[in-house]
Amino acid sequence: MNRNEGTMALGPPLGMWGARITMSAVEELHRTSGRYAMAFMWIGVGQGIALMLERV
Repeated sequence: MNRNEGTMALGPPLGMWGARITMSAVEELHRTSGRYAMAFMWIGVGQGIALMLERV
């Protein structure tokens, strides 16, 4: 569950959405001492990608 705003609301430049949402997930893992985070990113033209992060 995203406890923070989405990347569209944060307003980073178009090419930075992937990096921004990934770093937000990393920071949330650190802040909450969580183990897993999943980030979904829209590529465009109906494409998308998902990223699974594990804190070890």
